[in-house]
Amino acid sequence: MQPATKPATLAVDFGTSNSAAALIRDGALVRIAVEDGEATLPTAVFFPEGGGRMQIGTSAAQALIDGEEGRYMRALKSILGVPLVHETRLISGRRRSVAEVITAFLSVIRARAEAQTGLVLTHALSGRPVHFHSDDPSRDAQAEADLRGCYHAAGFDHVDFLPEPEAAAIACQGMGGGMGLIVDTGGGTSDFSVFEGGGNGFRILASHGIRLGGTDFDHAVSMAHAMPVLGLGGKLRRTMGAGLLPVPRAPYVELSTWAQIPFLYTQDTRRLVADMARHAVDKAAMDRFKEVLELELGHELAFAVERGKIAANDGGAGAAIDMGMVERGMHVALDRGGLNAVLAPTRDLLRDAMAETLAQAGVDGEDIGRIILVGGSSLMGFIAEEAQVTCRRATVLRSNAFTAVVDGLALAAAG
Repeated sequence: MQPATKPATLAVDFGTSNSAAALIRDGALVRIAVEDGEATLPTAVFFPEGGGRMQIGTSAAQALIDGEEGRYMRALKSILGVPLVHETRLISGRRRSVAEVITAFLSVIRARAEAQTGLVLTHALSGRPVHFHSDDPSRDAQAEADLRGCYHAAGFDHVDFLPEPEAAAIACQGMGGGMGLIVDTGGGTSDFSVFEGGGNGFRILASHGIRLGGTDFDHAVSMAHAMPVLGLGGKLRRTMGAGLLPVPRAPYVELSTWAQIPFLYTQDTRRLVADMARHAVDKAAMDRFKEVLELELGHELAFAVERGKIAANDGGAGAAIDMGMVERGMHVALDRGGLNAVLAPTRDLLRDAMAETLAQAGVDGEDIGRIILVGGSSLMGFIAEEAQVTCRRATVLRSNAFTAVVDGLALAAAG
C-alpha cells in the first residue's frame, strides 16, 4: 500500500502592515505572488460604498488615494483578542465584523495561492507574535483563537501556529553560526528569539515579545507633531462660567491609531468635535480637526505621518509631515532629532524586552555573536542601535525584512 500523501501546507505571514504566503514544492521554496508579481502585499482592504468587490493590498490603498467612496481598513491584526473584532459595523451596505474582514482577506490569499500552484490548500502554518498582547495571557489566547477561527472560516481545515521570530531564525540559519538574536519588529509587535546554530544543529533558546511596532511609532509621531495642529493640547471655553478646559485627548488618540480610524466617523464623534469647535480658543486648529472628520481624511493623514517618519529616519533634509490634505501648503517639520525624541520611551521598552529575552535564554548580551534584523519596522535606525547596545560584540545583519518570516514558516511546514 502506498503511504498517504502529506497535504501541502501553505505558510502564511498575516502581518499588521504586510502579509505574505509561501510553500515548499519539489524541495524548493516558492513564494506566492500575492499581488502583481510581488511576494508581499499591504494588509489592507477597501470596500466600495454601496457594494462591489472588496479590494486588498495596494489596490485598496490606491482606491483611498484616488478618492473613491468607501471604507478603508488597515492594521486588522491589532484588533484580535478584543471584543471589537466581533462587533459589527455598517460597511459597504451591510453589517460586518473585523473577524469577517480578516476572513475575507485570508480567503483571497488562499485563492491566489491555489490558482498559482494548482493545489487545493486546506492546511496552513501561520505566524503569530510571541504575544499578541503584552502581559495579558487571556487576551493573548483569545487573539490566537480569533485568528484560528478566521482561518477556518476562510477554508483551512487545519491550522498550526509558530512564533514569528522563531520562523525568522529558521530562515536565517545560513547567516553564520554560534549564538544569535532575532529582532523582528513589524507593524504591531516586536519579537525576539535567542537561537544557537552551527555544526551541532539549530535550537531556539528563548523567545519573548511585546505589543509595540511601527503603527505605535506612527501613533507617537502623530500625537506629538500632527495632532497639535488640529487642536490637541489646546483649551476650550466653558459653556457657563469662567475658566478654560483642556481639549479632550480621546478623539485624537483614535485618529492617530490605524486600527481605530474607521470607527471614528460616527455622528456622536462629529457632534462632539462640532461642540469643541464652538468653544475652542484656537478656532482655526479645531476647525481643521472638524474638517478631517467631515471629509474622512484620517487615513490620508496617517499615511502622511508614516511618510514623514520614514523620511526623518532616513535623515533627509526638509523631512516633514505633509498635511496639505487638511490645509493647502501645510507642512509640519520633522527631523531625525525630533523623531528620536518622540520615540525615546519606545527605545527603553525595546531594550528591556531584549534584556528579558536574553535572561530567559540564560545568556549574556556579550554571548551574542550576531543580531539579525527582520520585519519592516526594523528599518528604523534606532532598532539596530538599541540591539547593538544590548549585544555589544555582535555583528548586526539584515535578512529580507519582509519575507524572512514566511520563508521560515514554509521551511518549518515542510520539515
